[in-house]
Amino acid sequence: MAVDYLVMIGYLLGIVGVGWWGKKRAASKSGFLVAGRRLGPLMYTGTMAAIVLGGASTIGGVRLGYTYGVSGAAMVFAIGLGLLALSVFFSARIARLRVYTVAEMLSLRYGGTASVISGVVMWIYTLMLVVTSTIAYASVFDVLFDVPRWAAIVFGGTIVVGYSVLGGMWSITLTDMVQFVIKSVGVLVLLLPVAVVKAGGFSAMADRLPHGFLSPTSIGGQTIFTYVLIYTFGMLIGQDIWQRVFTARSDKVAAWGGTVAGVYCLFYALAGALIGMATKVLYPHLASPDQAFATIVERALPVGVKGLVLAAALSAMMSTASGALIASATVASNDVWARLRRRIRPTTELAADQDERDEVRENRLAIAILGVLSMVVACLLGDVLAALTVAYNLLVGGLLVAILGGLVWKRGNLQGALASMIAGGATVITLMVTHGLLANEPIYYGLLASFVAYVAVSLMTRPTEEAVIEAWRRRLAGEPTPTAELAAA
Repeated sequence: MAVDYLVMIGYLLGIVGVGWWGKKRAASKSGFLVAGRRLGPLMYTGTMAAIVLGGASTIGGVRLGYTYGVSGAAMVFAIGLGLLALSVFFSARIARLRVYTVAEMLSLRYGGTASVISGVVMWIYTLMLVVTSTIAYASVFDVLFDVPRWAAIVFGGTIVVGYSVLGGMWSITLTDMVQFVIKSVGVLVLLLPVAVVKAGGFSAMADRLPHGFLSPTSIGGQTIFTYVLIYTFGMLIGQDIWQRVFTARSDKVAAWGGTVAGVYCLFYALAGALIGMATKVLYPHLASPDQAFATIVERALPVGVKGLVLAAALSAMMSTASGALIASATVASNDVWARLRRRIRPTTELAADQDERDEVRENRLAIAILGVLSMVVACLLGDVLAALTVAYNLLVGGLLVAILGGLVWKRGNLQGALASMIAGGATVITLMVTHGLLANEPIYYGLLASFVAYVAVSLMTRPTEEAVIEAWRRRLAGEPTPTAELAAA
């Protein structure tokens, strides 16, 4: 086991070193928040795959495969479908907007206070992603190093916050590339074939698995539908995902790189389910399905390889945590603090270069503060599944219609967007109280209420001013405007 510890420690030191190396590229706001909008196809694909495939996709995917068989791939498959839909239909237009947050997009499209509500919801969602990812990788440190839970959280959290503060999106992108490679080698190249061979191959697995494990729908049609609503649609509008789109060098890179990452997610989904099924064959009576990933790694892999696969699991969790952390800080700094600062002290009082340096410092400070906050919440919180479900329900139920409607329907207006957010959010909250936090009804009826309110109120009120629509059209087309030039700075 000493060799495995050395592999793990070497990985963590390497991540810190890569994060430090990325610091010199993060001198401007654009460099710090969106990697200068300079990522090419290879780096964009790797970093996008790294952010969407976290601990839930890796450890959770194996658990679902252990419990339901091949249909356990449904959750991660839904994530891959969402990334494909985003890349094929929306990412090119999103990249051409050259903004920093989803709320900025809503402000450009609708004007007024639409961005205020969306900013608060998005901040809650991204912060909860940080918390859940922190708890996930801290559980690995807890087992590996036999330390108290709070110490594991502080240890892992300090590493993630450290390299995120140092170089912002540049450091996160570089570490994500390392994590993407380790995750691909550890899970797809090593763990998958070893697990299947240990289980006797696909034919032997088919003979020994419980009935229904080879059915693509054994997890339940309603569960699959709910995964699509929450995760597929969540991929279309999450700040953590959009912020990666903003890093693309061009709209073509965003479209093609994201498509490749989406296809990768589909293979990763199947791999997780197959690993879980092999574990079911080898160890059919585990006390809990949550033990499936740790068990197959511990008992099936040789020394050294075991450390690499555990590093792969950590890679998945830390990628999600760091991506969500900078997304949460970006929303807090640009959609909340910037508004307050403009009211207290107009930005014209500052020289342009001084203002740029201030913004980088403010975003670094926001990452540090939110990183510490996420560690504190992670230490205090017990059931993170319910909290994450609440965040996803509010995100999709409250914001999906207003965001996608703004991208595809010219007649949608500010009043419709606000009505959509309020109706969808209120319906989701009400049904979570009456039906339970993990019920399917909140997201079903929340989306329906949001859609009806958006269409009805938009049609009953005056259309958005033509000047706003024209400016929006030019931004979507990538045509230069004074506002676009400021946003690109």
